[in-house]
Amino acid sequence: MYKEISKEFLDKSNVSIGDIITITNPDMTYDGILLDRSEDSPDGFIVLKLDSGYNIGVCIEDATIKVIKKGIKPKISYDKLELSKKDDKIDISIISTGGTISSIIDYKTGAVHPAFSTSDLLKANPELLDMANYEVKALYNILSENMEPKHWVDLSKVIADEISLGSDGIVIAHGTDTMHYTSAALSFMIKSPVPIVITGAQKSSDRPSTDANLNLISSVQVAKSDICDVTLCMHESLNDDFCLVHRGTKVRKMHTSRRDTFRSINSNPIAKVRKNDLIINDYNYSKRNENELELNNKIETKVGYVKTFPGISSDFIDYHIDNMYKGILIEGTGLGHVPDYLVDSLKRAYDENIPVVMSSQCLYGRVNMNVYSTGRKLLESGVISSDDMIPEVAYVKLCWVLGQTNQLDEVRKLMRTNLAGEINKTTSVNNFLN
Repeated sequence: MYKEISKEFLDKSNVSIGDIITITNPDMTYDGILLDRSEDSPDGFIVLKLDSGYNIGVCIEDATIKVIKKGIKPKISYDKLELSKKDDKIDISIISTGGTISSIIDYKTGAVHPAFSTSDLLKANPELLDMANYEVKALYNILSENMEPKHWVDLSKVIADEISLGSDGIVIAHGTDTMHYTSAALSFMIKSPVPIVITGAQKSSDRPSTDANLNLISSVQVAKSDICDVTLCMHESLNDDFCLVHRGTKVRKMHTSRRDTFRSINSNPIAKVRKNDLIINDYNYSKRNENELELNNKIETKVGYVKTFPGISSDFIDYHIDNMYKGILIEGTGLGHVPDYLVDSLKRAYDENIPVVMSSQCLYGRVNMNVYSTGRKLLESGVISSDDMIPEVAYVKLCWVLGQTNQLDEVRKLMRTNLAGEINKTTSVNNFLN
C-alpha cells in the first residue's frame, strides 16, 4: 500500500514487494526483503524484513536504493499433513482456537490474520513429530479478543471428549490477549486425569523471529508430564531458552509485545521447561490419573466488570442493577476500596440478590477490607473479598460460580474457597514482580 512519495521512490528503481534490496540513507545502510505497509501508515518510509527476522521502518529522505535480487511477495503454506500413529509414543491432542500462534502476516495490509491449521503448525515445527502421536483439531480460527464465555464452554466440551477418547494430554493453541481468562475458566470447568496446557505466540508462526516453536515444543513436553492442573506455557525470557509453566488461575499477560509477557501473580511458576528438560519449582499440583474426568461448564454470562477510578459515578453500579445483571466484579483500589459514596449502590445490589466481589487493581497482594473504614462499610454492605485472586480470575470465577448457584450465601462460600489454586492461604512478598 505504498503511496505518493514512497511509491514514486520505489517505482523509479523498479523495486517491488518481495525484492531483496539495499537501502542507504544518511544514517545507515540496510539489507532486507521489502514488505508492504498498512493502508494508514505515514508516507515517506518503507519496511524491510531483516535477516534477523525482525521488521524495520526506514526513512527514504535522501536515500538510495538498489535491488540485490528480485523476489515475490512472501507467503507461507503447507501441504496437508498425514499423521501416522506409533505405538511407542504418547497420544497428544492439539486444539487450535486461532490467535497469533495460528496466524500469518498479510503483506498487503501489514496485519496479522488467523490462517494456519493445527496441521500446519506441526509441519512448521517438525521436531514435534518425534515427541508424540497427535490428534489435531481446529475448533476456532479467531483472534483471542473475540473469545466469549460461550467459547470457553465449547472448548471445555471438546477437551473432555478428547480425554474420553484416550488422549494422554491436551495442548491448546490460543491468542495471548485473553489466554489467561480461558486458562482460568478451564481450571474451574474441568478436573482432568491428564495435563491441559494452553500456549500461544507473540510473533506469528511464519516469521523467523516467532516464539511459537519453543512454546509449542515446551507445551507438548508439559502435556507428556504428570502436571495435571490447567497450565499456561510461554517464554521465560526474551531469549529462546526456557518456557515457564504457570498455574492457569495465577497468571496474567503483563506486556503488549514481549515474549516473556506472561508472569505468575502472587505465586511461583510450577515449572520451567525446554524440550526434554522439565524442572519442577512447585510440586503442589494434581498428578496424572489422580482425578477422574469431571466436566462442570455451566456459566453465567451476565456478570459486570467495573473498574473504579477517581470521580466514578454510582451510575456504573446502578446500570448493572437496573439491567438485571447476576453479579458484579469490582476492580477496586489498594486493599479493595471504592469511593464511599458508592456504598449505597453496592448495598442495593446485595438487597436485590446480586453478589458484588471486590478485587484490587494492584494485582499483587491481597484484598483486605478490614483495615480502613471504607472497607468495613463495604463488608457491612455484603461485598465479597476475592482474597489474592487477580481481577480477571475473580471475574471468571464469579461467572462460573453463578452458573452453579444464585444463592448469596453459597456464592460467598464458593468465592472464598480455593477450588483450582486461585487462592493462597498466605501471600509472600517474594512473589512480587521485580
